Amino acid sequence: MSAPLSDLRIVEVTAFIAAPLGGMTLAQMGADVIRVDPIGGNIDYRRWPLAPSGDSLYWAGLNKGKRSVALNLRRAEGQEIAAALITAGGPGDGAGILLTNLPASGWMEHAALAARRADLISLRLTGSSDGAGAVDYTVNCAAGFPMATGPGGAPVNHVLPAWDVAAGLYLSTGLLAAERVRARTGQGQEVALALSDVAFATAANLGYVADVQVNGPCGRRWGTTCTEPSGGILRARTGDGSCSWRSRTGSGMPSARRPGWPTDWRCWGR
Repeated sequence: MSAPLSDLRIVEVTAFIAAPLGGMTLAQMGADVIRVDPIGGNIDYRRWPLAPSGDSLYWAGLNKGKRSVALNLRRAEGQEIAAALITAGGPGDGAGILLTNLPASGWMEHAALAARRADLISLRLTGSSDGAGAVDYTVNCAAGFPMATGPGGAPVNHVLPAWDVAAGLYLSTGLLAAERVRARTGQGQEVALALSDVAFATAANLGYVADVQVNGPCGRRWGTTCTEPSGGILRARTGDGSCSWRSRTGSGMPSARRPGWPTDWRCWGR
């Protein structure tokens, strides 16, 4: 039995986390994903964590299952080869798909590539919806999560690139939606996704925006507070790093709440 996306071919011109993760997700479902990188390796080719050999475990993880080609995209010859690879084939062949997080200019503009193949699908990730640059950690700060993380004092920015991961999955879903439209109508399209939009939309989808609109700001850090109805994880008073669990539902587990604890769950654990 063939993989579900074995009839798709995607050319990926990307760097860092979100867009390569989108390509990796599609490759894991069977798509033929071809990376185009600068000769000598991309900007993140040696990004940590590294193996003892010096090879990037990060790079290997996000690019497994893909094919690759090295081109000098600063030269017209390299640009022509890349454009020909992206637009090769014709209607109904599952190719003609570009995934990138590079600026839409010159030979990589959707209009320029669509002139060579009318049903082209371009999926492009930007930092902000206005085209300004942004990365996961700046977007996370703009969304305010460092102010809600940690025990107090200075903001705490977590190390997991959560918005990059979410954006990568949005990219793969968006690409599949565009390909489905093309299969029905024969029309290609350019799809743009902003990393900042992913963060703020996710915050809204989780109810954080509505919470402030309906209940007003809490003004306290959430820290390790667990929002599940079964309980929350608290830091032990002994400071030894152990945790305790208390029930919020009153069923299944005894409650450890004490008089004076705040009733607003957003302030629990403080």
